[in-house]
Amino acid sequence: MKLLFLGTGTSTGVPSIGCDCPTCRSLDPADKRLRASALVTTDAGERLLIDCGPDFRRQILDAGAPPLDALLITHSHYDHVGGIDDLRPYCAGGRHFPTYCTADVADDLRRRNPWSFAAKLYPGVPTFAIHEIHPSEPFAVGSTEIIPLPVMHAALPIVGYRIGPLAYITDCKTMPQATLDLLKGIDTLVLNALRPAPHMSHLSLDEALALAARIGARRTLLTHMSHDMPPAADVALPPGITLARDGMAITI
Repeated sequence: MKLLFLGTGTSTGVPSIGCDCPTCRSLDPADKRLRASALVTTDAGERLLIDCGPDFRRQILDAGAPPLDALLITHSHYDHVGGIDDLRPYCAGGRHFPTYCTADVADDLRRRNPWSFAAKLYPGVPTFAIHEIHPSEPFAVGSTEIIPLPVMHAALPIVGYRIGPLAYITDCKTMPQATLDLLKGIDTLVLNALRPAPHMSHLSLDEALALAARIGARRTLLTHMSHDMPPAADVALPPGITLARDGMAITI
């Protein structure tokens, strides 16, 4: 299995517009972060896009515009779904792009993108085959089993995903014990860490490190970082934990 980080930033991206902080001024490519998204290539060859934010067009072109088999959505905040209209090349020939999400996310997509779900479709609009999923209940894309992992984004229930030995979790603030149980035995954990200071709806760096220690994956990569995270070169982390960066590719 392979994982490619398409973006590792929070909703504003890094650098943040108009900011003169050390991270935004940094020339290190590790401190240039598009909105959080990832591409998983399974051992069976399925290519699974996790979230499709407003930077998707640039991200997928940078990745070589590979074929995609499905979209897995964590939640419907704009920085995670704002690029779905750019999936239209993947809908060529009348294809309804397979999209997996919870019922509340499906409702939001239909309301925000009515042109994609109209009874009479304008030629060329992207179309989607929505598959509603339920937290903790496994589903399959091709031959690959996926488990939606329930977590809380402040008071909003959202999901991460376990795909075999990989777990991808973003925008988490708290995690129930049932989800910790679903994470037993994973090899690689992707987990959000917004900044060193506490935040009302995202894990801080210390909170993410403590949660990663509880989960006990062999390797943890931190994502969904804001410009309040110090420059990557200045962040000291325990063994086995790394700041992810845009374009980072790993094999699991």
